Amino acid sequence: MTQKDPPDRDGNDRTYDRRSILSGAGSIAIGGLLGLSDVTTATPGREPGPKSDEIIVGLSPSVSNVAHEAHVCTPEECEVAHANEAIRYATVSVPSDGSDRNREQLIESIRQSPAVKYAESNATVQSLLEPNDPQYGSQHAPQQVNCEQAWETTRGSQDVVISVVDQGVQYDHPALEGVVDDRIGEDFVDNDGDPYPGRDEFHGTHVAGIATGGTDDGTGHAGISDCSMLSVRALDQTGQGAITDVADAIQWSADADADIINLSLGVQGSFQTLRSACQYAADRGVLLVGAAGNQGVNRVFSPASEETVLAVSALNSDDSLASFSNTGPEIDLAAPGNQIVSSVTGGDYARLSGTSMAAPVVSGVAGLALSAHSGLSRSELRQHLLETAADVGLSDAQQGAGRVDAAAAVQTDPSGDGDPGDGTNPDEDTNQEDGGPDENENGENPSGQCGNEILTARTGGTLDGRSWWGESHRYGYSLRTADPCSATITLEGPADGDFELYVTTDGRSPSRWDHDESATNSGSSGSVDLSLDGVDILGLQIHAERGAGQYTLQLEERGR
Repeated sequence: MTQKDPPDRDGNDRTYDRRSILSGAGSIAIGGLLGLSDVTTATPGREPGPKSDEIIVGLSPSVSNVAHEAHVCTPEECEVAHANEAIRYATVSVPSDGSDRNREQLIESIRQSPAVKYAESNATVQSLLEPNDPQYGSQHAPQQVNCEQAWETTRGSQDVVISVVDQGVQYDHPALEGVVDDRIGEDFVDNDGDPYPGRDEFHGTHVAGIATGGTDDGTGHAGISDCSMLSVRALDQTGQGAITDVADAIQWSADADADIINLSLGVQGSFQTLRSACQYAADRGVLLVGAAGNQGVNRVFSPASEETVLAVSALNSDDSLASFSNTGPEIDLAAPGNQIVSSVTGGDYARLSGTSMAAPVVSGVAGLALSAHSGLSRSELRQHLLETAADVGLSDAQQGAGRVDAAAAVQTDPSGDGDPGDGTNPDEDTNQEDGGPDENENGENPSGQCGNEILTARTGGTLDGRSWWGESHRYGYSLRTADPCSATITLEGPADGDFELYVTTDGRSPSRWDHDESATNSGSSGSVDLSLDGVDILGLQIHAERGAGQYTLQLEERGR
């Protein structure tokens, strides 16, 4: 691809000839990889960007036609606007002049249908940028995470693909045109197949330049890696977008065989549609990296708060916590996020700050690590990044495992024996004893009774059940003992709340209506005892029915 002149910022139109940009893309059409996608075409005239007049309806796996079933289980005045067969949801438009209470009542009535797994508002996701005056200058992020040593081994393989789900990337920027994937990407805002950003949409280009900006090429700045980049546009010119657009972008990226998806965006609260999209990508071997949020509070935004996503907080150049960075028990890693130099639209460069800038540092290091250790699975890559992180002296809620370290991630040989850390297990605190009361001389337990092998896993979070529909967190747990026997799952919540525990024994996502065991007595504490015969994976849901506060969840697994 040939380098172009910077666009004319005085005009409103995109200034590049799309045909020339695609000249090296072979047989890939402007529509990108639509043939791989199960995203149903939206209703003509559906406006891009936030969609506050829509409700998302999640349908059961048994439903054969998502759009049709959504039409059947909603009132006549609602129109199906969009459907996604892969993640199994549809959106329905509702009258914009209805009250919030009417909308809540409508959501509750839709939830009563046996075919409906969930219903929720199509809330607005926003980019997580903390703006500063743009300026040129020296970089510190690559040096801070020890990229120079890592680059001695690899600057990143073009076989490793990082998808940037954002505003859209100026893919012909001098710093990026050498790393952009031949397929370019996809647009879920205008649905025109071209993820090129508008004149003032600089966020995605800055994020992409951090993760994948050309290194040692004599042009502009140095990105963390030279891995391939896909531009997937899900946010509009204001830096906002509908949950469904972000979910579709995540699904498309997974179907396009991205190795890493960067999510420098977020929304307060927990949304099943985002959770399903992230799970869809994780199930296909994709590492997801998300920005924690920029409110400086102890609450991690979604989708970074999801178990399947690496949540990233932001550091200053001296490894102190950036004042704007959100924190919380969901934080996995920290990375530089203050005054980060990268590319912006118009062929320029600027300093920007935010957890939006910290997340692509981690994505870039993940790309370097996967380039150096190509056999790593998603869960192994995630665990390797956690195990090689540098402790910078902050609390777990501020730094997680520590500041991401490119040199250690590239130069350390992964053991592959750690906890996968992929949402299939809560953070594990292992208390294990070998042997048991009925073991024979070979260490076996022929009686079938539970022995002394015990693994204890713990996790926790914060839920707010003060809204009329409550709030939930879900986890998966893969059994770890050699011969699982039984388990006790204990929930401890706030004294003045009503927190409930739901469990499935086949790994499916539990709900209040679909579960195998539960602890739902009044109050926030309860436990479930299980026999683990024939069980491989547990699904866990903590639901805040009333009250708000922190909870802890403990699972004690006993082997024979």
